[in-house]
Amino acid sequence: MPVDPSRPYPLPPWRPLLRAARQREGRAPGASWLQLASVAADGTPRVRTLVFRGWSDEGALELLTDARSEKPVELSGQGQVELCWLFRKAREQFRLRGAAQLLSDGDAPEALNAHWQRLTPGGRSVWAWPHPGQPFDTAGPWPEVVADGEPQPPHLVLIRIQIQRVEQLDLKPHPHRRLCWDRGDDWVERRLNP
Repeated sequence: MPVDPSRPYPLPPWRPLLRAARQREGRAPGASWLQLASVAADGTPRVRTLVFRGWSDEGALELLTDARSEKPVELSGQGQVELCWLFRKAREQFRLRGAAQLLSDGDAPEALNAHWQRLTPGGRSVWAWPHPGQPFDTAGPWPEVVADGEPQPPHLVLIRIQIQRVEQLDLKPHPHRRLCWDRGDDWVERRLNP
């Protein structure tokens, strides 16, 4: 695999496959949505949909969350997660397993500010809403936009997931093709029964 000199790390072989699946989705709603599975403090499972925000310079997958929600507490107690990313048009599914790290403004101010600036005014608005998970407050505030130039809120948190294992399930061929890569095996590709 050729090494990109602008990257400080070698690109794992599954990343181009994931990128190609994303590209085949085009601008379809949900093309950047993935499901995050975690375990709550009481041992029960939690699954929620988040928006893919990009890759860190070290190759970690990045997501954003609200520090006032339950996710940061759950991830602090048990940082092992699995992501499921379904690409309907491409007819492919990727499952990515790894360790989540939570970064606040004190930990990664440049990264958080960059993500905040890339959000649309409508995308920023959810961080100006009342505390997630509390009883609904009709008085709000419920802004529809947060203008460019507004400072990022202190409860914006970056979730960086260091990927340890990836599985791809390609539903197009018969039989379906299932591939697996593990970081501990230097990302050597293995084919599994679907």
